[in-house]
Amino acid sequence: MSSFALVADRVSFSRRDQPVLRDIDLSIGPRTRLCVAGPNGVGKTTLLHLLAGELAPEAGEVRRQPDGLKVRLVRQEPERSSTVVVRDELARMCGIAGLQEEFDEATAELAAGAEGAADRYDRALGDWLEADVAGFDARVDEAAAELGLAPSALDLPTAHLSGGQVSRVGLAALLLTSADVTLLDEPTNNLDTNGLAVLDGWIERNPGGLVVVSHDRGFLERHARSVLELDEHARSGTLFEGGWQAYLDERATAAAHEQDRYATYVNQRDRLRQRAQQQREWVDRGASRARKRPADGDKIRRSAQIAQTEKLAGKARATEQAIDRLETVDKPWEGWDLRFTVNEAPRSATVVATFDGLVIRRGTFVLGPLDDEIRYGERVGLAGPNGSGKSSLIDVLLGRRSAADGSCRLGPNVVVGELGQRRDEFSRGDRSVLDVITGSTSLLDQDARSVMAKFGLDHDAMQRPAESLSPGERTRATLAMFQAQGVNLLVLDEPTNHLDLPAIEQLESALEHYGGTLLLVSHDERLLENVALDRTITLPDPARPDPAG
Repeated sequence: MSSFALVADRVSFSRRDQPVLRDIDLSIGPRTRLCVAGPNGVGKTTLLHLLAGELAPEAGEVRRQPDGLKVRLVRQEPERSSTVVVRDELARMCGIAGLQEEFDEATAELAAGAEGAADRYDRALGDWLEADVAGFDARVDEAAAELGLAPSALDLPTAHLSGGQVSRVGLAALLLTSADVTLLDEPTNNLDTNGLAVLDGWIERNPGGLVVVSHDRGFLERHARSVLELDEHARSGTLFEGGWQAYLDERATAAAHEQDRYATYVNQRDRLRQRAQQQREWVDRGASRARKRPADGDKIRRSAQIAQTEKLAGKARATEQAIDRLETVDKPWEGWDLRFTVNEAPRSATVVATFDGLVIRRGTFVLGPLDDEIRYGERVGLAGPNGSGKSSLIDVLLGRRSAADGSCRLGPNVVVGELGQRRDEFSRGDRSVLDVITGSTSLLDQDARSVMAKFGLDHDAMQRPAESLSPGERTRATLAMFQAQGVNLLVLDEPTNHLDLPAIEQLESALEHYGGTLLLVSHDERLLENVALDRTITLPDPARPDPAG
């Protein structure tokens, strides 16, 4: 389709009577590369669902021009199920399953002679042929081969996928999706260097429009051509053209101008108010003197005093009118601002962790033998492609999994703070957020509420079931516990996943001042540039492409 547009026209949406988005305007056409920016919870993912037609706006409209425009929201992770295999889940993620279902139903109606069945069948057949549903399985095999996903993994239940396989399946769904406009929510989460290269290549080749929610600064620098910034106070959107760096520069300039305008207004207002107050005081003193009869009975002098007082009163009124004529400039709104530090526990032993002939096995995957030690205060990166065993190594280190051979030991007095990829501490059972936090720390209820408020989690959020927190909220809550409880070994596995940009910058600042031991797993190139690592342990590419990752 050479010419098309997906248009949002003054779109508004609320949830539980609270405004989420107000009067959003945008237009997406061929080769559009639009990033939606804003802090966690501002409505970025909601906007994607509105554009995809999965939510209906309460005001305004989302138009597809022409009506047959294909818009697809691609979720980056398969839903975990013990009964649905990867191949079928890919068909659902790419919309192929829906097309097949519609074609089957239309065929059945046509065979039954239902009214209007011929038209429905013609539409369904046209969509079925255009999407090449019959050739989908072959394309799945090709995508799996390109991504190093073993053929046997395609027949696994999605609940049995390892971390590395989940990343590859999410990327395969993107490669297999055919749409005029593609909507992506955090597409770089958990992708290794090879996966990022595949994603970059797909974006460069894709002639359609792309709308992406991402906080990956390197990715945005490469691909964003325009930025829609959502304002957490007004809930409206501002469009910036010219790419990611141009957006940052223009936004900083606009913020500086806002501050300057407000400062100028306040200075003028305060100066006039001070002048008016002084003039009124002079008027009051003059009126007081005029009311008193001069000692010499000089009526001319008394009249002069009254005239002078009236003149001063006129000046005071003029000054007050000047204040009223000033164009009011509102103070620039300042939203919630994270100020994050890591509270350090007392120093641990000199040797924090030891790997002695460590071997990890999972199915056909083998990692090791690994011999190494991490010493107190070291800042160590753990690198390797998806599937090389990084998360499995962390599981063994923290006692969640047993080694097949050799040993892995933590030293004395090591206090671990872990931020894992899935933030699992907030996904177990039906406990409230407050229960999870007080159960994981020594904080009393009131202290826990106070700490969490600094991380943008208010009273209502603390009462919610922990599993209802968004990924960004889970990450902030985990970071808050680091600040509250004190740690001397930080284990961070893809810590920037789901964090907004201000929080990422605060995390970088906190790590800069943290003096304990750090073990960091990340593919965020800007984070790795900004966190000074002492060394990196690089795990080898697995011999077979179906390990834990």
